[in-house]
Amino acid sequence: MERKVVVTGIGIVSPVGLDRDSTWKAILAGQSGIDRISAFDAEAFETKIAAEAKGFDPLVAMDKKEARRADRFVQFATVAAIEAVKHADLKITPENATDIGCIIGSGIGGIGTISEQHKVLFEKGPSRVTPFLIPMIIADMGSGHVSIRLGTKGPNFCTVSACSSGADAIGESFEIIRRGDAKAMVAGGAEAAIVPISVAGFSSAGALSKRNDNPKAASRPFDAQRDGFVMGEGAAVLVIEELEFAKARGARILCELAGYGATADANHITQPAPGGEGAARAMRIAMRKANLTPKDVDYINAHGTSTQLNDKYETMALKAVLGEDAYKIPISSTKSMTGHMIGAAGAIEAGFSVMAITDSIIPPTINLENPDPECDLNYVPNLARKGMVRTVLSNSFGFGGHNSCLAFKRVIQ
Repeated sequence: MERKVVVTGIGIVSPVGLDRDSTWKAILAGQSGIDRISAFDAEAFETKIAAEAKGFDPLVAMDKKEARRADRFVQFATVAAIEAVKHADLKITPENATDIGCIIGSGIGGIGTISEQHKVLFEKGPSRVTPFLIPMIIADMGSGHVSIRLGTKGPNFCTVSACSSGADAIGESFEIIRRGDAKAMVAGGAEAAIVPISVAGFSSAGALSKRNDNPKAASRPFDAQRDGFVMGEGAAVLVIEELEFAKARGARILCELAGYGATADANHITQPAPGGEGAARAMRIAMRKANLTPKDVDYINAHGTSTQLNDKYETMALKAVLGEDAYKIPISSTKSMTGHMIGAAGAIEAGFSVMAITDSIIPPTINLENPDPECDLNYVPNLARKGMVRTVLSNSFGFGGHNSCLAFKRVIQ
């Protein structure tokens, strides 16, 4: 028997807010979290801008020793997970711990620690490298730390699928609950890759915006003047539960997680498949599982990276799946404000999708001033839009040809 899955909690650390409520308020106001890089001296770099989680303090949820032994992406994950579980009012006890699991995705893992300790190795020698190096850098440690901190003893692992990592963490958690292997999952993504080596790498690949003179306007999905994505950082975590488990404990149900589709392009290491063929298949799978037709979809949170090919091919994929309805459905890219949070992107955008349903409001795509003629859909330019939101699709696509789509539905209680 396939079980219904619902969302009961959300936790967020982002470039526009250090918790769920402040982040959502900033998103609806169209505020950009992009600025000149402050984490290191970027003067010699072609790209000097990013979306940093400024003012983040891990000590709001971790003690000093724990924080010192955890990479920044793990710190983000821990803070977001604790907020999500508190929001869900989920009490994890010895009696239910084995029924609750945790999946936290990360595209890059502890690259900040790798960079720091590589310098230590060459300046001070191998004996000075921290004994916590390996537990700090491996990508599963977001999930591992959160599980240890919360006491979850159900399924526990990390999804690593580049920019689809956070969405896949939520999607795989959905499947785990549907088949009965857990009753609740703490699921999301975390990333902290705004360090010299990764900024240099993405920049050398030609992926990043170089709009250094106007950071707030640099991320401009679907705009004709877009010139690349802007790196972001942070984490987002959802608590998802089997419907009957949530009802039995009196949980407040935010919405239903009704569908998940995942596909591969099998095309190119960085470029999406022509026409968004793989993306279209992921959307169709999610819609089929959620029993949705194009006319049922009220809003789409697009992957919308602000790169030339992604925005063009995602638009083509939306048209292929939705037909003429593609022109009627509001679509927006919140990456215009948060930047691209890599492994956390799909998770925070899933959170925005849920909040769009609960608050009946659609976030905008900011900086959309000169629409690309090839991107001619309804991208909710610059201002949030009020309106009934019953169903949402959230798209995530990653380097390596990974495509994921999550489908959310309003629950009538």
